[in-house]
Amino acid sequence: MKRMNGGADRPSARSGRNPGIIARIGRRLADEAERPRPGHSARRAALRLILLAALPLIGIALPAPALATGAAPRTVLVFGDSLSAGYGIRQDAAWPSLLAKRLKTKAPGYTVLNASISGETTAGGVSRLPPLLAKHKPAVVVIELGANDGLRGLPVGEMKKNLVTMTRAAKAAGAKVLLVRIELPPNYGAYARTVGAAFDEVAKAEKLPVPPFLLDQVASDRRLFQADGLHPVAEAQGRLLDNVWPALAPLLK
Repeated sequence: MKRMNGGADRPSARSGRNPGIIARIGRRLADEAERPRPGHSARRAALRLILLAALPLIGIALPAPALATGAAPRTVLVFGDSLSAGYGIRQDAAWPSLLAKRLKTKAPGYTVLNASISGETTAGGVSRLPPLLAKHKPAVVVIELGANDGLRGLPVGEMKKNLVTMTRAAKAAGAKVLLVRIELPPNYGAYARTVGAAFDEVAKAEKLPVPPFLLDQVASDRRLFQADGLHPVAEAQGRLLDNVWPALAPLLK
């Protein structure tokens, strides 16, 4: 747009200041402060101080310090249930928190957002994921859901459908996706095997990495679980991270 009537010396309607005159005053003060005059070094120093103090008051912005030009950190969104939410232990001991610490050295361009909620199902995840994708724009989404579907005996077909929906939503938002495999206790019989196989089937269909089993080398050791027999203790969280890491690390490159 063209500026009418010269524009440069018109007072600002917002502040009542005249930016053209202000600029000339600033230049005049600067010239006066820097003009060499024998024996007037003290006066020049004083003028410099006056200039620095006066410029903000009269509306002339000093140059901002140069900012680092590095890219903003990318986000790894951990989207799970109580197994990732740190149920029954300190939050800083949960495996997503340990992941954040590991990324500082292994992949310093990434941060972790743990959006896991105890009791979450895949159906709940379908509803909750889109706003998180829109708000945080993660580079990688780790989906750790399905345990509560299985423990409640929900239809495996519905679980698979929900996993596919979340995977495609994350992909559409520009994120890489890692599914984390969940397995039920053997006493669930054939249903347990169907639940476990569902993760591999979805990963293959959606061309995702082979899903790591979150509780590998943990599920068989009762000492690594809390009194409820379902949630790993703090001391086991490093193992959970080590189970996820080999599949996650390539997605960070």
